[in-house]
Amino acid sequence: MLVDLEHYPRWWPQVVAVASLGPDDARVLCRSVLPYTLDLVLHAADRSASRLEVEVSGDLHGTVGFELTPTDGGTRLDLDQRVGVGGLLGLAAYVASPVLRWNHHRMMAGCVAGLTARATAQAMQNSLPSGSCMTTP
Repeated sequence: MLVDLEHYPRWWPQVVAVASLGPDDARVLCRSVLPYTLDLVLHAADRSASRLEVEVSGDLHGTVGFELTPTDGGTRLDLDQRVGVGGLLGLAAYVASPVLRWNHHRMMAGCVAGLTARATAQAMQNSLPSGSCMTTP
């Protein structure tokens, strides 16, 4: 699910559009609560079985990594974001930092809720007995 960027809008409500720019690159538009859409270009730097790391450019610059670790109850997902902002958004960060942090928190809450729901639905579908049918959005 994490490596399929083109499907992010299906489960992450704040990802409003994804366009492929090649096998390892995509343009992603994100909008949380504030009336501002982030325009990002992502480059897959690592797609190993337990890690997805992307380099980010555009309105933000830096790296974002998802690390998957098996646990007794399933899989643990850790996120590591190391991004900065420039331009007008960078200037706004000095004045409106608490509001931007709140907006980002809402964005990431959408990620967690959507990914959890999608993974749960997929796990349920995979555990159905042969001949059963279940659909997911």
